[in-house]
Amino acid sequence: MSGEVIVFAEDECHLVWGDTIGFVWGQRNERTEVPIINAKQRQTYYGVMNLANQEVTIAPHERGNGENTVAFIKQLRGFYPNKKLIIIWDGVSYHDGHAVQDYLREVNQGLEEKDWKVTCIFFAPHAPDQNPVEDVWLQGKTFLRRHFYENKTFNQVKQRFLSFLNKRVFNFGKAGWYLEIPHPV
Repeated sequence: MSGEVIVFAEDECHLVWGDTIGFVWGQRNERTEVPIINAKQRQTYYGVMNLANQEVTIAPHERGNGENTVAFIKQLRGFYPNKKLIIIWDGVSYHDGHAVQDYLREVNQGLEEKDWKVTCIFFAPHAPDQNPVEDVWLQGKTFLRRHFYENKTFNQVKQRFLSFLNKRVFNFGKAGWYLEIPHPV
């Protein structure tokens, strides 16, 4: 059975142009201005960490909602067509909304729960510290802040964020928490 099931932690990140502002040094008692073209520019990313190998896969979407959540799950299934996927995620309303529930019923139709192609499990409520993908987003935003001077446009910000994180392997201890769970025989 090894290799037939892939367990992911999932989360969304909302990147805004202002996230790239790093620290600047200025004269004491003098105001230092940092130009921001349009702080309302925004990009949503869906991201998962494969908890076995800690590889991260992210994909940009217009916003976090049920339709984009389903599109992301379909994308994951395309990457792992013959695998069972277990997705652990937070309790944001669209994770449990009609679009996602309808898709899960469709994809798992007629299968016993142990044979479902996609299973979704919730992290504990109000516990973002349990999700290793939160640490991934922090790494990505920290990278942007350290290199803020290289980003002249929001498109550059989005491209650097995606290229820095996507398919990268992290070594977060909490990723192993969910693979050590004893399974009944």
